[in-house]
Amino acid sequence: MMRVEVKPELLRWARERSMIEPAALAERFPRLDAWEQGEVQPTLKQLEGFANATHAPIGYFFLSAPPVERMPIPDFRTVAGRHLVRPTPDLLDTIHLCQQRQEWYREFARSIGERPTAAVGSVSVTTDTRLAAAQIREAIGFDLDERRRIPTWTDALRRFIELADAAGVMVMVSGVVGSNNRRKLDPEEFRGFALADSLAPLVFLNGSDSKGAQMFTLAHELAHIWLGESAVSDAQASELPDNRIERWCNEVAAELLVPLDVFQNDYDRDADLRTEMDRLARRFKVSTLVILRRMRDAGLNVARFHEAYDNEVERLRALSAGSGGNFYLTLGARASKRFARALVVSTLEGRSSFTEAFRLLGFKKMATFEELGRNLGLVV
Repeated sequence: MMRVEVKPELLRWARERSMIEPAALAERFPRLDAWEQGEVQPTLKQLEGFANATHAPIGYFFLSAPPVERMPIPDFRTVAGRHLVRPTPDLLDTIHLCQQRQEWYREFARSIGERPTAAVGSVSVTTDTRLAAAQIREAIGFDLDERRRIPTWTDALRRFIELADAAGVMVMVSGVVGSNNRRKLDPEEFRGFALADSLAPLVFLNGSDSKGAQMFTLAHELAHIWLGESAVSDAQASELPDNRIERWCNEVAAELLVPLDVFQNDYDRDADLRTEMDRLARRFKVSTLVILRRMRDAGLNVARFHEAYDNEVERLRALSAGSGGNFYLTLGARASKRFARALVVSTLEGRSSFTEAFRLLGFKKMATFEELGRNLGLVV
């Protein structure tokens, strides 16, 4: 049986990088400890299995030393005030996939003469947050009058995504890496990211997060797009980040969703918190998390705010768990309807190959492609 010479430090690097519990890996690979000690080498088949389990490219195991992987975009994520150092393979692979999709769409946009999106980079952190929020709200058409016609705030989130996508920002929402349902994204690691580009601006939302949190994340990442700043973040309505850009984006997000001057006129500070929170969420068609953030901005006791916010996060996350939906509609949301529509059209016209389309969309069957086309109104 042929063994493969692999440096032990590369095996340790892959294990640590995967952030999988050592006991779980040891159960699947009983001789892992011996491999890491250099006492025995794995076979090629075992190495391929280990690479697949740890989501590490097989070629990395033949390097002379562990590679230094850096986040491809600015990283503003923090835990307890500290910047996170090492991203998981799930986050890295998700960013790389979105960058590939963005690169494809950029070339497609150029080929059809699509004009750059003027909004990208149109403001700066010195721009008044109320003015920036008003510009974004007007550009995508997500104003209070639009929301009054929407039955619930979860419907408003769906509409928010559709409007941003239609306005030129590809919005991709997924709770897994690509189409691999075994690789669930962790909202505790990141909630979303923005890839700024004048021709192909892109926002990704972690679909494993609650829908309430996704609404604020989308508003936050749109602020990044308007700044013209790519970034990955753990945006939360509850936070007042130390980082100047993140704080500005959070303030713009809150103002975009709920203008403070309008909110203060409606907010009954003497009412029961739960009742008032639900009433205002219905009034503004936003999540209760955003309403709580605005209550704090309007003077709600900080300790009471944090307690209510933490409880609401758990409640909304429980409501979101296990939600499904039509596969083809979900696929469109995962890849952005704007992107999926362009790729399907390009493929049907013969400008892109089916192999490329399947790779970027994450499936392998022609029947799936045709059904997606029908759901997008592109195939009869």
